Amino acid sequence: MNLKFLFRTLQSRNYRLFFIGQFISLIGTMIQQIAVSWLVYRMTNSVFLLGLVGFASQFPTFVITPFAGVWSDRFNRHKILVWTQALSLIQALALAILVLSGAITVWQIILLSLFIGCVNAIDMPNRQSFVIYMIDDRKDLGNAIALNSAMFNGTRFIGPFIAGVLIATTGEGICFLINALSYIAVIVALLSMNTDHIKGNVSKTSVLTELKEGFTYVFGNPQIRAILMLVMLTSIMGVPFIVLMPAFAKDILQGGPHTLGFLMSALGAGALLGAFYLASRANIKGLLKIINLGALILGIGLIGCSLSRSLWFSILMVFIAAFGMMVQVAAANTWLQTNVDDDKRGRTMSFYVVSFMGMAPFGSLLAGSVAGFIGVPNTIFIGGIVCILSAIFFFKFFSLSNIKKIS
Repeated sequence: MNLKFLFRTLQSRNYRLFFIGQFISLIGTMIQQIAVSWLVYRMTNSVFLLGLVGFASQFPTFVITPFAGVWSDRFNRHKILVWTQALSLIQALALAILVLSGAITVWQIILLSLFIGCVNAIDMPNRQSFVIYMIDDRKDLGNAIALNSAMFNGTRFIGPFIAGVLIATTGEGICFLINALSYIAVIVALLSMNTDHIKGNVSKTSVLTELKEGFTYVFGNPQIRAILMLVMLTSIMGVPFIVLMPAFAKDILQGGPHTLGFLMSALGAGALLGAFYLASRANIKGLLKIINLGALILGIGLIGCSLSRSLWFSILMVFIAAFGMMVQVAAANTWLQTNVDDDKRGRTMSFYVVSFMGMAPFGSLLAGSVAGFIGVPNTIFIGGIVCILSAIFFFKFFSLSNIKKIS
């Protein structure tokens, strides 16, 4: 790990503002995610409803994000992000009011999860494709993407720990209120940026035509198509282990909110290390091999977690799984952004978001349903096996392909 390359992108003022504001906001988001999952499981004691809430928050990504990618290529990404953050603040505030007033029901949680899912579906491809416009030197794009991942997963480490303490001492309502307040930081950061150079691309072509053009561009490239397929498989079968963590903490490890907080903090720490590893790389050589290696490590961690009945060994396995997950998705993100045309960046990243986040709701629903029949450990074990087999298959695919641009 080469530390001299680690934080070089923070020299760009716009990116530095975004990094600080988003870091504060994401801590609140992670606190809310833990609070929502614990609240649902406490109210219902149902792994199916736990999976259903995860499905509701992620399903809009599958439907809306491809269109959001077209909007990202057409309109001012900066203004779109300001609006998505404002709407996210409103959603968190609504949850806080309902919980603190004692009026909350599981169906209200599902509806509000669906709402934030729609907002995130528009936000994510814009956020991904906006990164390049916040840095002074495009050569630092890989570092910026990796630092974004590090920021996201650093908050995965901090947020769950805070959430575990808050849930145990004050209840879930305060968690939602803190998240609502945290969005103020990122909104202020976005409004403080110099955005004169950021403009939309006015187009008279229909949205459907541009969507088709983006689809043809992305899936007509064998390497892009293979990367998205691997991300999709691990997202469906591997990543949904996260939504099962409340049930794993309570039923398998016989713990409470503190146990869940430890597990989710281990997830954040593992992913943070994976992001720092990628950020410290001087260039993007070897990313295709790293993408496969990440999927393999994710599978190994999941299998170890499924066999564990010890808190500390479970923490270690979750840490390993999260490291592999982050290395895979961040390396895939970097490879894609450094190999796509600028005028198709938003659409390409929308398909990446669909492959990663858009498939997750189906995985969450599948994991919640299957876990109800065969148990949480067996469900996680199967996911680990699929990740390992996928990594082996695509390693052979990339090895057989004549990849001349980046290998």
